[in-house]
Amino acid sequence: MSTVTTTPTADGTPAVPAPSSGSRRPLRATRQDERYRRGVGRWFVLAAAVLVALLMLSPFVIMVLNAFKSPAEYSQDGPLSIPKELYLEGVQNFWTRTNFPQKLWNSVFISALVAVFGTLLSLLSAYAIGVGRIKGRLWIVTLFLVANMLPQEALIYPLFDMAQKVGLSNSQWSIIIIFTVIQAAFGTYLLASVLGTFPPALLEAAQLDGAGRWRILWQVVYPIVKPTLGVLMIFFFIWTWNEFFIPLVMLTTNDTQTIPIALASLQGDRMMDAPTTNAGALVSLIPALIFFLIFQRTLTRGVTAGAVK
Repeated sequence: MSTVTTTPTADGTPAVPAPSSGSRRPLRATRQDERYRRGVGRWFVLAAAVLVALLMLSPFVIMVLNAFKSPAEYSQDGPLSIPKELYLEGVQNFWTRTNFPQKLWNSVFISALVAVFGTLLSLLSAYAIGVGRIKGRLWIVTLFLVANMLPQEALIYPLFDMAQKVGLSNSQWSIIIIFTVIQAAFGTYLLASVLGTFPPALLEAAQLDGAGRWRILWQVVYPIVKPTLGVLMIFFFIWTWNEFFIPLVMLTTNDTQTIPIALASLQGDRMMDAPTTNAGALVSLIPALIFFLIFQRTLTRGVTAGAVK
């Protein structure tokens, strides 16, 4: 049994004994336990992230497997089997049956113009609401938000009727106008909230320098919100690219239809060529994937700049 000796101090009071090495062990053990728990928790989070990633990638993997599988092999082995040989006729059938180059051009043309016009209209509307401080701005922003939440099924009949009356039936410009307004409703709601917090001192300084409203917009406001506009443009392009219901009703001929409608045309009421459909989905995904890879840095910069501000 060990004893603890104390040496009296100068005034005669006994000194406090120094802690022995055994008293430090529980503290070290506690720290080691905390590190162990943190390590185990991180491994659980990593495992959950990997599991979610696998679940998200599984439809894409199944699509790739069935895109290069013959119809006979698909019927015999099922959709989850690995193709025994590379079957490319599904891609060729989709390319020729749907006139894919024409559908690709239609999708790019419509999506690009909607992205540009929708972003420009969003900027002008949000500038008038957020910086111009027009009366009833809160109600106007709420109206834009409610309009963006309306289902397309409720809008299709009046839109189709108006397109027929103005001579834009079966015209790509009808789709461009419709989705420019729809996308601009969301863009206006987002940008109006951003511009509503714009520093008034900066605008007043520009006005004292003799800048008008248009000069303030393009030389003061635009450079600051440019990253946000880039993000909106990317979103508008992808959203319009994936639209199906309104283009299906408004565009009735093959030379005006888009890629999602071409994919739907491969499916019949009583039969479906699954390998050709999967091959078409894979081919249709490639342009959107290339677009995202090209503008990935722009999207990242825009989101980061908005978070920093």
